[in-house]
This record gives sequence, C-alpha cells and structure tokens, in this order.
Amino acid sequence: MKRKINEILSLILIILMISGCAYYETEDTISKTPVGTSRNPAADENNDNTLSEVESDQDRDIDFDNDSNNSAENQTKPDPSNNEPQYTNFIDGIPVVFFTSEITPESLITIYRALGVEPTGNIAIKVHTGEPPNSNYLRPVLIGDLIRLIDGTIVETNAVAGLRASNAMHMQVAKDHGFLDLAPFDLLDADGEVSLPINVGEVLTEVYLGANFFDYDYYVVLSHFKGHGSAGYGGAIKNLAIGLASAPGKSLIHSGGVRRRGYTGDQDMFLKGMAEASYSIIEYLDGNLLYINVMNRLSVDCDCIGNPTEPDMHDIGILASLDPVALDQACIDLVYAAPDGASLVRRIEARNGILTLEHAAAIGLGSREYILVSIDD
Repeated sequence: MKRKINEILSLILIILMISGCAYYETEDTISKTPVGTSRNPAADENNDNTLSEVESDQDRDIDFDNDSNNSAENQTKPDPSNNEPQYTNFIDGIPVVFFTSEITPESLITIYRALGVEPTGNIAIKVHTGEPPNSNYLRPVLIGDLIRLIDGTIVETNAVAGLRASNAMHMQVAKDHGFLDLAPFDLLDADGEVSLPINVGEVLTEVYLGANFFDYDYYVVLSHFKGHGSAGYGGAIKNLAIGLASAPGKSLIHSGGVRRRGYTGDQDMFLKGMAEASYSIIEYLDGNLLYINVMNRLSVDCDCIGNPTEPDMHDIGILASLDPVALDQACIDLVYAAPDGASLVRRIEARNGILTLEHAAAIGLGSREYILVSIDD
C-alpha cells in the first residue's frame, strides 16, 4: 500500500511539472516551467461551479519583496557540521515549499528541520483542537514529537459556536483530545481580545486577536489542510486569520467587516478579509513564523465539524515553507493534480476559495509562485 501511494504521489509531481504549476527541484537538476493552475479534468467536466476565469501566469508572478519575506529569508541557518541535507528557503527570490509523502512523526520533524530555522524567544505553536466527537484534527500521536522538540506553547482561540465556544468547554476538549499532555496550552482569548491595524485593507481596517497574542515572539503555524464549508479549503492562511482571532474577531472576518456575531456575510469579502488579517499578523511579527501543512484525512469539511464527510481521496503528504501563500498554493495544486481529488476541487471552486490566494498575493502577503522540493529519498 505504501509503495502504491508513493507511486501515485510521484505521478502527481510529474503532472505538476508538466502542467507548469510549480518549479520542482531534485538533487541533480532544477527544471523551470511557467507557473499556472493545475486542473483536474474529471472535476471540471462534472462541476457546475467551476470558476469562470483562470488566473494568468502574470497574475501568479507576484513580486515578493517585502519586510516579512526579508526577515524569513534571513532565518535560514545552515549548519555545516550537520550530516542532514542542507536546503535553502528561496531560490532566485522564489519561495521553496518542501514536500514529503511520508506522514509520520519522524517525517514531520524532518520537514521542520529542512526549513533550517531556529525559533527563539517565547514560541507559540498554533494548532486546531478539533470539534468533538469525530473531527479530523491533527492527532497528538502524529504531532507530539515535533511539539516537544520545539518546546513551545500550544495556542488556540475559542470558536463562535459548538463545544469550543467557551473557555471551560474548550479546555475540556483540549484535554480530551490529548493536547494538554503535550505542552503548556494557552487559550489566547480566554481573557479577551486585542486589535491590530490592517494597513492594506480593502475589506478590514483591523483584526481582533486573542488577548495573549502579544505574549509570543515566534509562531509555528501547524495546520491540517482540508476542505472547508465556508472558505472552500483551510490551510496556513486560515489558521492564521481565523485561528488566531477572538470569537468576535472571527465573526468580523466572516462578515467582511460588518458584524461581530455569527458567520454570515459576503463570500468574497470574507475570503479577502482572511488574507488581510493574515497580512497584519505577519507584519507585526516581522516574519517570525513558519508554516507546516499536513495533507491527510482530506475531507471536504473542516475540523470545526464534529462529524465531517468521510474523505474520498488518498492522503498526500506534509508540506512546509516560510511563505504561507506559496504553501497553500502548493497544496491546492496537489489536490487539483490528484486523480481522486474531484470532491475537494468542487468544494474549493463552489466557495471561490482561490480568491484568498489571489488577494493574498495582490497585497504582498506572499507568492503564488514557488519551487517544490521533495525531501524524500
């Protein structure tokens, strides 16, 4: 089974290279191809909600010359005495996205080390605690070794509704799901919220975060990539914007800046608001973040759903980058290239989910152009 999955993943990477949705680096060569959008033909033929326009190569080639990028690029610290392979996070100014098809505690640590960064100060590890009783959140058995290695604090915020909507209930869920056994746990908005201004906002002028947000110097954003009922998909950007927001702050983003209760609002304004909120967070932290997306249990539903739709596609792997836009784009491209990704593609397109990436790139949050580097043997 493992060999068959690796063969499928190798085929996916070949498709990505041929279709031009990424640069792909091996140990021997680096081959460049134009960046474009990978589509699943089977999904397109059967999807009434297919986007009417496909972004051009020029739209995807966004200048990633901002303070956040410069700070992140300077975080790479190769150690010549280390016998592990040494990687770089940018090639000719283009962000690298690391990939492994192995989804194990060991491979999670390996891909984290491939980033070559050493978080310092008070370190926060942003996870999703998962809605009971049966959501697809990242299990402690998978992420526990990495969390202990980083030696930081697990952070989360309250949900707008459900069993994680109050301090006591959310802490009970965190305990039941095993997170309190891994590391110190901080419910960031247990004592209220703080605001950050958004200087690039088309939709929002500020974002409301958990009051303890400022207690941390570095954020490790550890995300389960999957579908999402509102956003189309959830990855690094959503884990930043919605994941660090207070409950009223979540509602403000969902409503496109209109209200601080509920989930309703203009869909496109919600998607753009997530990108803008993430920009504000990254700007404040001066690039002191890294991002890891785990592509397993790829349901069309998010981890805030207690009984999500059972996945109908195979697990893909783990990806990591210092650029959240490049990381989420790479995950999207792998879904589109997957032979069994039609259901998730339909969910993404039905919610216009790509707009988050488009707006994120347009405001300088990151780059949709990337180099995919496999760290598998």
